[in-house]
Amino acid sequence: MELSNKYACLIPLCPLVASCLTGFLSFFFPKATRSLRRPCAAVNTFSLAIATFVSFSLFWKQATTHSIQQYLWARIPISDFHLKIGLPIDPLTLVMAILVTTVGISVMVHSDSYMCHDQGYARLYAYLSLFAASMLGLVSSPNLIQIYVFRELVGMRPYLLIGFRFARSSAANACQKAFVTNRIGDFGLLLGISGIYRITGSFEISELCDRFIELDSSGVVNPIFANTIAFSSFLGPVAKSAQFPLHVWLPDATEGPTPISALIHAATMVAAGIFLIVRIFNFISILPATMYAISWVGGVTTLSGATLALAQKDLKRCLAYSTMSQLGYMVPASGIGSSRSALFHLITHAYSKASSFSGSGSVIHSMEEVVGYSPTRSQNMFLMGGLRKHMPITGITSLLGTLSLCGIPPLSCFWSKDQTITESWLYSPYLGLIASTTAGLTAFYTSRIYLLTFEGNFRANQINYIHFDTFFPSEVIITSWGGAQSESFTKQTHNNVISATDMERNKVTETTNSLTAHPPSGDPTCEEAIQTFSAQNLLHPRESNFCMVLPLIILTIPTVFAGLAGVYPTQEGAGMDLPFNWLISLPSLFEINKHLENLTEILISSTPSLILSLIGFSISYKAYGQVDKLVDTKIYEKFKSRNLLNTFLSSTRNWSISRGYIDYYYNIYFTRGVILISKLVLLFDQWIIDGFINGTGTSNLFSGEGIRHGKNGRISQYLFGLIIGTISPTQLVVDFPIPPLP
Repeated sequence: MELSNKYACLIPLCPLVASCLTGFLSFFFPKATRSLRRPCAAVNTFSLAIATFVSFSLFWKQATTHSIQQYLWARIPISDFHLKIGLPIDPLTLVMAILVTTVGISVMVHSDSYMCHDQGYARLYAYLSLFAASMLGLVSSPNLIQIYVFRELVGMRPYLLIGFRFARSSAANACQKAFVTNRIGDFGLLLGISGIYRITGSFEISELCDRFIELDSSGVVNPIFANTIAFSSFLGPVAKSAQFPLHVWLPDATEGPTPISALIHAATMVAAGIFLIVRIFNFISILPATMYAISWVGGVTTLSGATLALAQKDLKRCLAYSTMSQLGYMVPASGIGSSRSALFHLITHAYSKASSFSGSGSVIHSMEEVVGYSPTRSQNMFLMGGLRKHMPITGITSLLGTLSLCGIPPLSCFWSKDQTITESWLYSPYLGLIASTTAGLTAFYTSRIYLLTFEGNFRANQINYIHFDTFFPSEVIITSWGGAQSESFTKQTHNNVISATDMERNKVTETTNSLTAHPPSGDPTCEEAIQTFSAQNLLHPRESNFCMVLPLIILTIPTVFAGLAGVYPTQEGAGMDLPFNWLISLPSLFEINKHLENLTEILISSTPSLILSLIGFSISYKAYGQVDKLVDTKIYEKFKSRNLLNTFLSSTRNWSISRGYIDYYYNIYFTRGVILISKLVLLFDQWIIDGFINGTGTSNLFSGEGIRHGKNGRISQYLFGLIIGTISPTQLVVDFPIPPLP
């Protein structure tokens, strides 16, 4: 079925209407909404499914016609200024719409089981639909004003989603942190948009580049001013896409429910910044200074995000730093002039990271049944292990997402990451070195996540802990039924509410420990009996239900095959003059065979980065592949004897655990500075501004009281005042006689 391009307005409109209806019912009829929450979820999911169908239909039509259309349905004429509000139909818009809608549907289906126990179930679906509508409105904006409006809506949605559980102080602080940080970037973007209009006299993206080239050739444009406003516009993507140094909100964004994290980190908020860079790339590419700054901001973000993820214990936070690092790949790709590689990696990473976050949601949901609902325990990777045996589908899909993020061929992220690394080496050897080093670090920490979570033995049932690690000292590693219990875990256990599951696990553990400590004498089958008792009675996570597993399977398909879409060169001929034409070039089987040599060349050229990824994977497997190796004293002594290596590893661990000390310095120099300035302003307002106003009022009060007491109606006092007034001028004349006139 072929749809008209006029139906493109349904893409953002359907989720918007569903969100408004759900919000209206939740606000005015809360009791009815609780009983109809499943139908509300179905309506929101179905509305996004309609948007997905329209996006795919228009994409297929775009691939066959190779034409760009734009529909404008309103204008705001004010003398010489006019603003067109419209909807462009081009490859970039449709591909981003497909990305947002497909990931959004997967998140909504996943949320049905993950959030079924939550009282804010219907509210969550209203937020998710409104978030998707805002992002779809952003990617279908033809001018900077419309982009800015929808960016503000996109920025408000994480405030609601991250703070979904607003009763928890950490979630409330995290959503405020995300909101304030993004307002800094949006203020810079507003300044940049104003400056762009000052130079070009237009907000239309299609006109910016041509007008600027024309004005620049005539010598009207000041290069310093042009680079300043271009870099100010770049502050918006720096905040939205978590680039250094405005990345501090992204790790705290994991305070929201895991499906929300999957939506934010994969295809919505963090993609908004990269989308803006790609959309106005023709304008930015004319300014070499801005391009140089963009490339190095992205390079620093890539490396810092990878190092911060090395020693994290929280599963979601480690994935969040991975998102920061991968977004760093996209930004320098734009800075070196390769917007195609940036967009390509955006697409492949979105599906891989959505698969990884959805897998983490499945793991956390199952872990909560064993360790309780405290995030410090259900998201702690060192309390997991061996989950592939108990959750095979989640384990396999997470393995594919991990291998894709590691850059292992032929999975999706390999092709896009390799393009970025190759072009970074061509642009600058320093950027190429950063990109290649980050590839090895990425392979290490992503495989570390998988190995600690899915391989080895399940460790949460073993409640005795020691501070021991061979690779990063002082991490909490679990021994096999022995050793001293960690004080931090003991305090944490007593501070948290102990659930019935915890009590059952503790009872089983105490029984097993007593059997182990005092085995019956003369019974050769004691050890086997203990193992059988432990295996039958200890609690283990179970595979998630169908609604949570189905999105994992669906997201695995683009995780494996999406990278092949950007590998083949664009076919000669029709459509070469269209921007982003490679997005709608669907290769046939004949073309795949024709470009087999191109695939071979890519694999050969990617050998160095692939070797680095394999080295990172090997080191991770050596350190975290087996639980027994984690507590091997010989390996520990081997590392301990090398003081330099031990110091380096300890410093790296402290750097990662402390978030690079960036939050610490922000707290000292920024937060405390703002608080100090606020206190000074408060004192100035209280003592100067209010003091003047209050002093004026007080003086009027006393003057009025004095006049009121003076005007009491007694004639004697009036006569006395008249006499005083008459005598006083006479006395003055006597004391100071006026000289006679000449």
